[in-house]
Amino acid sequence: MLEFSVKSGAPEKQRTACLIVGVFESRRLTAAAETIDQVSDGFITAITRRGDMDGELGDTLLLHGVPNIQADRVMLVGLGKERELDTRGLVKATRAAVEALHHRGTAECVSHLSEIDVRGSSMEQVLRQSIVAIDDALYRFDELKSDRDLGPRRPLRKVTFILPTRRELMEAERYVREATAISNGMRMAKHLANMPGNLLTPTTMAEHARKMTETHLHLSVEVLDASRMESLGMNALLAVAKGSSEPPKMIVMEHMGADADTPPIVLVGKGVTFDTGGISLKPGPDMDQMKFDMGGAAATIGVMSAVAEMQLPINVVGLVPTVENMPDGAALKPGDVIRSMSGQTIEVLNTDAEGRLILCDALTYAARYKPAAIVDIATLTGACIIALGRHSSGLLSNHDPLAKELLRAGETANDRAWQLPLWDEYQEQLKSNFADMANIGGREGGSITAAAFLSRFVKEHHWAHLDIAGTAWKVGDAKGATGRPVPLLAEFLMQRARQHQEGNNGGGAA
Repeated sequence: MLEFSVKSGAPEKQRTACLIVGVFESRRLTAAAETIDQVSDGFITAITRRGDMDGELGDTLLLHGVPNIQADRVMLVGLGKERELDTRGLVKATRAAVEALHHRGTAECVSHLSEIDVRGSSMEQVLRQSIVAIDDALYRFDELKSDRDLGPRRPLRKVTFILPTRRELMEAERYVREATAISNGMRMAKHLANMPGNLLTPTTMAEHARKMTETHLHLSVEVLDASRMESLGMNALLAVAKGSSEPPKMIVMEHMGADADTPPIVLVGKGVTFDTGGISLKPGPDMDQMKFDMGGAAATIGVMSAVAEMQLPINVVGLVPTVENMPDGAALKPGDVIRSMSGQTIEVLNTDAEGRLILCDALTYAARYKPAAIVDIATLTGACIIALGRHSSGLLSNHDPLAKELLRAGETANDRAWQLPLWDEYQEQLKSNFADMANIGGREGGSITAAAFLSRFVKEHHWAHLDIAGTAWKVGDAKGATGRPVPLLAEFLMQRARQHQEGNNGGGAA
């Protein structure tokens, strides 16, 4: 595991295997690079004048034998145009530097990039996003390979960030702890989502959640089995599971960091551990990627881990309805009508629109907490990928202030979402001749009609839906889970916790 720390000090005095300093375009040196250049009698200037480093964003150059400094080596990293440097640019540069050092067998390094004044960003944002990006860059899932790629003989294990002054040290140490908790939550989410469907089932996911209580004392976990869900009337969720030999589970995770009478935030994560589409069978190509259809569940578990590790003074509940969607003689069929836990009936026109069926019962269950807000997270629709690509998650909500909170959190965390409309007109597409609603609304506006379906089960509550079909995993050579939207949700919950504390201290409303 990577270790992160902060300290202050002059660059030439840092005893480290490698010192990271920045260079802007047109070979303009940052303050730390300028200091190194001065004490080394123009060593860096001589390098840049030869054209070996012109400051293009993400370029790196490793220097040996820099005179009159304590560091063994110096890594120059390009920062692009000085006026345009924002947190995303700084994170890209930091990521490039640590990846290069990791593959060169550098066990530890000291970064002066954290000293740079970044446009529109606080020290908290710079540290948090840098730590999250570094941990993500060095993450590998190779535990199932018999000939594991062990990577460098001496992989990067420790990164220290330099602060401008010692006055910020205590505050920065807290930011590092928070960022580490978020990174750990992302790592957990990626690990779960990358597991194949034969190893990660509803049962093993529930076991993983239970195990978290061993390290997080404020976290409690209850798992509802099929008989308990049947007694609660969760017929929509159970209908999806009928075609599989894997029993369904409903994982209930509770972090109670505030008074018991404080309404919680409830997160609901879609947990289809493998999705064949059921009787409405998916095409064969890329079906292997349907192990990622529990990305919402993985993110929910990862966020609950981060919240518990940070010990946020807020009540948060994580609900994970988890099933496997398979076709057999008992499977749900197109044309079937099922009665959900809410009492509303659903005509199933497509069994591959199963995520909304398990979510609707979980959303109804969420209402028993009298929540301050409900946020569901789901790899719900391929239509969202068509609409937004793989850069941002889709966001739909019945409460505009909640939507704005989540959008701001995504911007702050560099884990962005984009809001789509949820107008009443879209409800017309869900009409059914045989039930209260159909489970699909046709090809047009598929992401919106899916959210419109879910909105029927949260009418009395502030609710938002995150469609992460395009952001939960990468495809191609980089195929694998991303751990999103753990950073977005963690930022949202941290802001809610601060509001709650300010309210208790008389400083504002929760």
